[in-house]
Amino acid sequence: MSELQLGLLAIGVILVVGVFAYNRRQEGLARRAAESGFRGGPGDALLQAEPPRSAAVQPERPPHAATRIPAGPAAALPDPNIDYLVELSFPAVLATSELAQQWKANEHRYATRAIFACDGGGAGWRRLSVDDMAPVESLRAGLQLVTRDGPVSEAELIEFRAAVETLAAATGATVNAPEIRHAAESARALDRFCEESDIQVVVHVVGAGESALQGDRIRATAEASGLVLEEDGRLALRDDVGRLLYALSPREGEGFEVATLDAAQLAGVSLTLDVPRVPDLSRAFQSMARFATHLAAALDGRLVDDNGNPLDERALAAIGAQLDAVRGAFDARGITTGSASALRLFS
Repeated sequence: MSELQLGLLAIGVILVVGVFAYNRRQEGLARRAAESGFRGGPGDALLQAEPPRSAAVQPERPPHAATRIPAGPAAALPDPNIDYLVELSFPAVLATSELAQQWKANEHRYATRAIFACDGGGAGWRRLSVDDMAPVESLRAGLQLVTRDGPVSEAELIEFRAAVETLAAATGATVNAPEIRHAAESARALDRFCEESDIQVVVHVVGAGESALQGDRIRATAEASGLVLEEDGRLALRDDVGRLLYALSPREGEGFEVATLDAAQLAGVSLTLDVPRVPDLSRAFQSMARFATHLAAALDGRLVDDNGNPLDERALAAIGAQLDAVRGAFDARGITTGSASALRLFS
């Protein structure tokens, strides 16, 4: 290689390094400028570690306001066991309409993953509502750490915290929030827990020998035990507040045909209990096991598992013991099966 070629190569390397360094410097300046607008006090609001907050979150607004802050299930409050929480304290009481207007630009980004709670006027912590006329003194903003798509990323956490701190800067609020890296680790651990705990208990009633199960007897037995035929074609048992405990459906297919159920001849039916979404898990499973045994007797059928193995009282008791261990794992994480938080995680 000639001296001229070496010289040109050296110049090219210097130019590439120079452009890279310039770009990095510009990115750093832009980041610092953005962060300075998000600070609620001295120091780096995004990078300083702060103690986690165990709280619930969301603001309010008068009826004429046009914007609604995103929310999850109606009864849910932000939960430190499943949400990344940012807490704001306002120097003076605010109206919900003011908070809603400040958050409006971010609504589409987070949808139901972000929920808010507010406190003030002696009304206690409650979800932000257009019908809530009490003043707002504090706000808790929660971003759900895990969804069916997986755990939230560090980038998403930083973006959410920045958005809430922009709201804080606009209203003069002080900010408390957990450290980002710790929250991302918690999200990954929670995602592993959800994968392990997303369990359904399914038992089947099948005909003895070649005998089919009679649709009219299935319906009569189920309805006598409190199950109701719902729009999706399942016979379902719900508690006093409408929460699903377990459901009965054909073993083949998603639901019963309402018009032809009484005349149906079925090879088998299945009872399903969705573990994370069931309140009072042990009691719900015991109820399902009793009904399954009763249904098998009423239909002159057999109670079996997915592989066709018979399920007697001893086998059902063993399943119940396993579910007690699962319930203990939920309790250890501060999440009760069938609770608003569990319904958000396993929706």
